[in-house]
This record gives sequence, structure tokens and C-alpha cells, in this order.
Amino acid sequence: MRTVVDLTRCQGYAQCVFLAPEVFELHGEEGLLYATAVPDDQVDRVRQAAAACPVQAILLGEAVSTGAR
Repeated sequence: MRTVVDLTRCQGYAQCVFLAPEVFELHGEEGLLYATAVPDDQVDRVRQAAAACPVQAILLGEAVSTGAR
């Protein structure tokens, strides 16, 4: 599965970091780093993280276009 975070929407609530720390990481106080290719063993955690995002900034799977950055 692929994932993209819309960093213009992300407000740094860090729910994704708590739910999937192997995929999402805070850099500094508000900078988010993340893996675009989600390991198979982290898919459920990333889905939970996307659902928990208060601003719905995380796009998964088919919602991720090939031109997204």
C-alpha cells in the first residue's frame, strides 16, 4: 500500500505517530516524516492512523495518484 500526507492540511496533531510509529515520525515539533510505501505488517495501523487524523490529511491506496507528492 502507498500513502501520502497532504502536508498543507496536516496540523501536527500526531495521531498517526502514536498509531503507526514505524511509518510516521515527527521531526522537530511539527514536521512530519513518513514512509510512502507501507510495509505489509503496518497496513492496519496506517489505516487506523488515517481514520484518526482530525484533518483527514492521510491518503491511502487508490486515493494516492501516481503524480502525488
